[in-house]
Amino acid sequence: MKFLIGKKLKMTQVYGDDGVVYPATILTLPKQIVTQVKTKEKDGYTAIQIGYGEKKESRATKASKGHTKDIGIFEGFKEVRIEGEETLKRGDTVELAVFKPGEAVAISAISKGKGFQGVVKRHGFAGGSRTHGQKHSEREPGAIGGGGRAGARVVKGLRMAARMGSDRVTVQNLKVLKLDIEKRELFISGAIPGKPGTLVEVAPL
Repeated sequence: MKFLIGKKLKMTQVYGDDGVVYPATILTLPKQIVTQVKTKEKDGYTAIQIGYGEKKESRATKASKGHTKDIGIFEGFKEVRIEGEETLKRGDTVELAVFKPGEAVAISAISKGKGFQGVVKRHGFAGGSRTHGQKHSEREPGAIGGGGRAGARVVKGLRMAARMGSDRVTVQNLKVLKLDIEKRELFISGAIPGKPGTLVEVAPL
């Protein structure tokens, strides 16, 4: 199984073997241990549950303590669907070296939350003109109904001001640039969603 859970650290630059400088995002990877293996016979589907990070025992729930009492206390859990037979067993550690430099991966994370935003920032509207007697209409959305627009009602899906960000975003075809086994750091090409500290999922294409 090729899957890792990391936390976004910061961006930097990495020199490739060809001498080209690549923008990169550093992911730091907490310890990851297989806490449960689900089978089709018992659970109806096949999956691997991974416990990641560390947490004080006093802050863990009784259910999570009982679930992983012989393995440890984890910050959180992530379940990954798999196909076919899996070699990993309960208690096995997921290693950083499952990915190799140059390998293409897909990155999933929660994007930065931007709160309630208007149409100029959220949808790229141009806004209104300041001429012809208008005074404060630079960032207004304009008309939202009337005329030939579905009988003078506001149609579904009309682009308007609303909450922006905090969405699950997947960026595909990024490359693993470098591995640092000692520091447990993974260097991914380009930018990835989220702010520093955001939980990131790394999966193969």
